[in-house]
Amino acid sequence: MGSLSILSTTVDAALNRGTAKAPDFFDDLNLDQVISAVTASKEEYDLEPFFYVAVRDLNTIAYRHEVFHDLENETTFKHIKSFEGNMRLVRARVSQSAKLFYKLHKEAWFLDAVSTYCEAVSSLSRALSSADIASRGLTAFCDYLREYTASASFQFLQREAGELRADLSKIQYCVLMNGRTVKVRNCDNEADYSAEVLATFKKFRQGSVNDYRIQFRESEDMNHVEAQILGRVALLNPQIFARLDNFSAQNGSFSDETIIAFDREIQFYVAYIEYIRTLKRAGLNFCYPNVSDTSKEICSRNGFDVALAAKLVKDKVPVICNDFSLEGAERIIVVSGPNQGGKTTFSRTFGQLHYLASLGLPVPGLEARLFLFDKLFTHFENEENIKNLRGKLHDDLLRTRDILDQATGKSIIIMNEIFTSTALKDTVFLSRANIFPIPRVA
Repeated sequence: MGSLSILSTTVDAALNRGTAKAPDFFDDLNLDQVISAVTASKEEYDLEPFFYVAVRDLNTIAYRHEVFHDLENETTFKHIKSFEGNMRLVRARVSQSAKLFYKLHKEAWFLDAVSTYCEAVSSLSRALSSADIASRGLTAFCDYLREYTASASFQFLQREAGELRADLSKIQYCVLMNGRTVKVRNCDNEADYSAEVLATFKKFRQGSVNDYRIQFRESEDMNHVEAQILGRVALLNPQIFARLDNFSAQNGSFSDETIIAFDREIQFYVAYIEYIRTLKRAGLNFCYPNVSDTSKEICSRNGFDVALAAKLVKDKVPVICNDFSLEGAERIIVVSGPNQGGKTTFSRTFGQLHYLASLGLPVPGLEARLFLFDKLFTHFENEENIKNLRGKLHDDLLRTRDILDQATGKSIIIMNEIFTSTALKDTVFLSRANIFPIPRVA
């Protein structure tokens, strides 16, 4: 968004290009399911890249928390949703204009798109100016909107679009049909007979009646007869239609890049808020985590697996929450227990909490204190790959070695049911043996 972004104080070029890819651990932690559900109704915005790139600084996390706090105000949220709906309409009308065949019809749809855009931007500027906002992101964007809507170029665009629509709406014409001959001429103060007919028969109306008037569908192109009639109307009103032609030619790039970028970026917040609302209504809690890039003392109270919770809530099944903490020099959590006891779910919860926190998102639970990691690795059980001619144990060892080669003292490693393909005594040996270079942990 140029130098102005609602996601951070600086813009990541990769996000703008949409080149970011899902991290390797997404499938293991079921984050692919979470992000897919969050962005399901927002495909046109290409939001996935925003959720694929973890934030590496506390300032950006705080910046995003501030925006979320502002959007907790229902009035502010409704203003953003109204802007979203208007901008969808703008894109739909621009798209429809490009698909149409007849030039005058294309220009009319384009004019509607520009008018809708100007009204959407002006309305949002007025709404945010009177809203109770405190975040750096929305405050800066509000200032930008105020300056943009007051600019000479925007004022001219809005005024010209409004005047054109008003002048076009005043045009009245008559269509005279005689067999296959159709004539079009300007109206000469003819009476509106439809109004007279309705007035005459009004006294005979009994309750509601059917409306038999033809409803023209805007979503379809004109037929050749309608196009010929419109062409004749344009010949009868050359000055107005010349202005329409000139308006379309000169304003092809009418939308502002910063506003278009905001329309996309704000959906990062809107989509997540709408997703967690369903879980909140089911009685589950979300909180703003206290994130540190120095302290590794972490805790979570009433945390849960978001992907699993979404399924359970849909099926009206209770969600089990968990607490955990690491204090002082503690750095490792070992979870043991019977099958179906929740070990894998806890592992996913731990990873999800840290990753969602690294995006600057509210996380599941009543309270959370988390560490801002540099890398996150997972080792979950995979099916044996017959193509590489390696046994499952051999494959587990290679995967583990690869993780430890890349990990640092600030990395998070989540290992779930490793060495399950070998005997108990071998598992114990491998767990105790110093066969890997363990990264130094501070």
